[in-house]
Amino acid sequence: MASIHEVAKAAGVSISTVSYALSGKRPVGESTRARVAEAARRLGYQPNAGARMLAGRRTQLLALTAPLHAETSAPAHMAFVLAVATAARRYDYDVVLLTEDEASGGLSRVTSSKLVDGIVVLDVAVNDQRLDLIRELGIPSVLVGVPADTAGLVCVDLDFETAARLAVDQLANQGHRSIALLGDPHGIYQRGSNFQQRFRDAFSTRVAERHLDYTFVESSQNPVELRTSIDSLLSVVPRPTGLVMQCAEPSQRAALEHLAGRGLRIPADLSVISATSTFDTSQLSPPLDVIPLIPEESSGRAIELLMAALEGPLDPMVELIPPRYVVRDSVAGPPTGTDPVTVNH
Repeated sequence: MASIHEVAKAAGVSISTVSYALSGKRPVGESTRARVAEAARRLGYQPNAGARMLAGRRTQLLALTAPLHAETSAPAHMAFVLAVATAARRYDYDVVLLTEDEASGGLSRVTSSKLVDGIVVLDVAVNDQRLDLIRELGIPSVLVGVPADTAGLVCVDLDFETAARLAVDQLANQGHRSIALLGDPHGIYQRGSNFQQRFRDAFSTRVAERHLDYTFVESSQNPVELRTSIDSLLSVVPRPTGLVMQCAEPSQRAALEHLAGRGLRIPADLSVISATSTFDTSQLSPPLDVIPLIPEESSGRAIELLMAALEGPLDPMVELIPPRYVVRDSVAGPPTGTDPVTVNH
């Protein structure tokens, strides 16, 4: 059976034009409509689930493209997947999940067969290879994340830049002059995941604006490498008296255990903030102040915007959700007479 790509090629038009010509959702010139209809007839193109759309009905399915990578935190990733699915059900929609191997090929397949009414994009990279296809398809789509080029896109996300400034200011306002950021593993930054880079870059900019000493280290899923990273930041002179952790829950738990093993008390010796975390930091030992990343907020808003887009085209936009700071008494003023901590090998 012919695909929508073949019809578009035969008619000399874009995929979106084929979609509009056959569905009647948007005005298409009569000559173009006739050319598309003739190409579809000649090639035997017959949309599957799209037959209902041709009759003015929706499929009640959304595509969720959410690729998995080696460094992906599965609990955080699935929290967003669940949040999207739960929000979609409030509108009587189900979700078709497309993971790593299906990220682009799957999108082409489910949209060419008109299986889905819209698309939600998770785990957005700074230069995401899916976005050219998203723009070409002409199907209502919303990104949970902000790529470098947002032209023609609808994006919603936590305001990670403001979250980074909030973390720095919280420590600086308490009198800390040397702070550190424990980020995600190297592969996440190398892959270009958008929100970690946005947070890290805004963090370093704010540190410079506040004239603070600053150390950045990457975490690791390898416990030995993680402890080495923490030891390296503790060996910096002057030793950081404030630490912000923007990494997965297992890394934050392991970091706290290592700090305790080094004899550091929180917040007496080291103030610690958990940043943009999807998990409950009140269950950590000790509980940590947190700037939470709540999947239900951004995913729920993405579905709201997508439902609006199904009723009529939305102008391209970037909507950022303001962050908030939750106090759990893991931040205090810096200790007096701070000395470098001895690193035990």
